[in-house]
Amino acid sequence: MSSNRLKITVMLGGPSAEREVSLRSGAAVAQALRSLGHEISELDPRSEGWELGSNTQLVFLALHGTYGEDGTVQTRLEQLGVPYTGCDPESSRTAFNKFVSKQRFVAAQVPTARFILIDSADASWPMGWNPPVVLKPVRQGSSVGLQFVERVSDWSKALGEAMRFDNQVLMEEKISGRETTVAILGKQALPVVEVRPKSGAYDYQSKYTAGMTEYLCPAPFEESTTARIQAAALEAFKAVGARDYSRVDVMVRPNGEPVVLEVNTLPGMTETSLFPKAAAAAGLSYADLCQEMVNLALSRSVCPNVV
Repeated sequence: MSSNRLKITVMLGGPSAEREVSLRSGAAVAQALRSLGHEISELDPRSEGWELGSNTQLVFLALHGTYGEDGTVQTRLEQLGVPYTGCDPESSRTAFNKFVSKQRFVAAQVPTARFILIDSADASWPMGWNPPVVLKPVRQGSSVGLQFVERVSDWSKALGEAMRFDNQVLMEEKISGRETTVAILGKQALPVVEVRPKSGAYDYQSKYTAGMTEYLCPAPFEESTTARIQAAALEAFKAVGARDYSRVDVMVRPNGEPVVLEVNTLPGMTETSLFPKAAAAAGLSYADLCQEMVNLALSRSVCPNVV
């Protein structure tokens, strides 16, 4: 299918807190697909009233965060009957909800950090827990609203900040170890990327400020540890019902034990994002990666009328 010229709509931007990164992802994808000869239009769904061009044969989703990753846009595209890249509505909703996805991990025996759900900004420090912990808004992505709580005295302020982004917050034990991410493409785990934030915390600022984080790919682990990390990522991918591609964030304890944090169903696709880094280490150029994502979407449907 890669030789066929298609009319593809790249959806980018959108209404979420991750709009700016999504615009960058979408622009990079659009440029890559044009370089392959596809006819590309770009659509920014800032409001509910958006419409696809009548000749759109496939939608490439470069949206991040709410609306793009929570199953909403996928549901609309299913109703329109247009093929699109990435996960279906149900698996998108599951993966985007940090509490529900953690429940799936536990049920599938995927190694993950201890957690509880906090649903009140006035909640007191939970019994049976000791700091440090991490607070994450249940339905946000890209480290939006992420809070590290090192002391019980920091609890109220940190919880209030996390609650600004959602009315439910996941409280999770803070795992000491090395931070990694694993890109899944098709049914294959790509080379592991190790993330080394210079500040010590991979928060929103470290993630999107040039020079604040070092990335190593392939990550320098023993072969057996790498295999364990990739296996845990694949199990997490399956546990949330994902398809085609996702990026799975995994902490690695000093003893080499992987601890899955979450599954990102529409990972960043800027030229410097982690998924393209992993693909490059596997010998796949950025443009070829975008084409493979298109191919995976097309393989689920009758190939649309090729131009």
